[in-house]
Amino acid sequence: MSDGRKVSRYNQQFFRQWGGPGPLFFGLIAVVLLVIGMWLAFTKTLPFTSPGYEVQATFRNAVNIAIKSPVRIAGVNVGKVTEMEQKGNNTVVTFTVDDEGRPVREDASAQIRPRLFLEGNWFIDLDPGTPQSKEMPDNGMIPVSNTATSVQVGDLLRTLQTPERANIQRLVESLGTGLNAEPTAEQDLTFEPFVQGLTGGEALNLAYREGEVAARGTAIVNEATLGTQPNDLGNLLRGLSRVTGAVNDRGDDIQGFVTNFATFTGALAAESENLGLTIQKLGPTLVVAREALTSLNASLPALRGFAIASRPGLNELPRTIRITRPFLFQLQQLLTQQELGGLAQIIQRNAPAAASSAADTLALLPQLRNFGLCIADTISPTGDQIINDGAFSNGQKASRELFYAAVSVTGSTNGLDGNGSFARLQGGGGPVTVKMPDDAGVSPTDSTLYGRLQSAPLGTTPLAPGTPPVVDDQLCSEQEIPDLNGPMAGPGAPSPVAYP
Repeated sequence: MSDGRKVSRYNQQFFRQWGGPGPLFFGLIAVVLLVIGMWLAFTKTLPFTSPGYEVQATFRNAVNIAIKSPVRIAGVNVGKVTEMEQKGNNTVVTFTVDDEGRPVREDASAQIRPRLFLEGNWFIDLDPGTPQSKEMPDNGMIPVSNTATSVQVGDLLRTLQTPERANIQRLVESLGTGLNAEPTAEQDLTFEPFVQGLTGGEALNLAYREGEVAARGTAIVNEATLGTQPNDLGNLLRGLSRVTGAVNDRGDDIQGFVTNFATFTGALAAESENLGLTIQKLGPTLVVAREALTSLNASLPALRGFAIASRPGLNELPRTIRITRPFLFQLQQLLTQQELGGLAQIIQRNAPAAASSAADTLALLPQLRNFGLCIADTISPTGDQIINDGAFSNGQKASRELFYAAVSVTGSTNGLDGNGSFARLQGGGGPVTVKMPDDAGVSPTDSTLYGRLQSAPLGTTPLAPGTPPVVDDQLCSEQEIPDLNGPMAGPGAPSPVAYP
């Protein structure tokens, strides 16, 4: 047999001998549960638990308050009374404050108030104090100087004797008569249209019905008077006190201001007609101003964006000014009479001539353009042609042959020695007699020139006389490019010719 089976049989044998729980066991359990229930019923607290944050307050009269009475801040329940202890003629009341009602300051105050106007349950109305004070520690004490108890209606009535009560009765009867009496037609003329013909009670009921809206607006206004930050209202009162003090100190000046203001208003009265016309023009002016303000309001987003974009540049502006200050100092020196000032005077004197030169230059520029086009479109293509005159052709462009001829002419005037340059002439002579007409008027007595050459001339290249056709009213760049190898290139008749 295994060990497990041995233990199981031992347990079964033990319970058979014990017989299970008896009446005494169940009776002890019932007594324990009864004690726990009575504890919870009378103490109404769970043992071994903390009530949380608690505050104590000392009252001169706290007979109307009880354990578990509510604690309120501005009408909201934030805790309850947990303990009351009599100390001499005063009562120390301990109550809890939830997290919603914290913090409670050291200058907090408390007052016992009734829940209903005419008798009823009571609660503690807690004022948590001002933000300037420190938070009250756990189980901190509100002194008796900061606590109070509301007066009951019965206490008030017990203080009134018979004559006073009779006067109060007559007051209440008169009040009822005044509230139920209908107004006369003459009295209605002094009332607002919506309450005319109503009794005092009916008008008061109408005011009550509209009171919700008025109370809501009043609450908003009252909340706005507190400001947006702590102590805004106090700061306003202190500032108003300084203003009124300054006004009091400057009484003579204010008197003079009032006198001047009276003079000013008198002048307005004298000009009342003109002022009326001005006010008549104020309506159209306001319409135009509204349109202008609407346009201005539409431009504000773009202006705001521009301002935001300009902010980095403005932040760098002081540093830029510091960096550019040496440059500005040098620029100031540069603008003196000895520097740019004198230069400006020179420029001023030369400006008319420069303007005239610029005008002439503007007139010259088209001619220069035409000259350049003439070179590029007419003369240069003409010079690029190669003259083909048989055995005399050297295969070079006409422009190069021009420079070759210039070099040959220059060579004819080379100096033989250091005495300077001169033209060297070669005398003619030969077996062939030639003649040509004296078109240039070389001989004063004869119109024909004669000479002798080694051989008779064969012809003239190009034809002589002969020039390319030129159109007088057409630009050079638009002229037809002459053909150096065309019909006028020759050879033509010899000149001079052999004689006889």
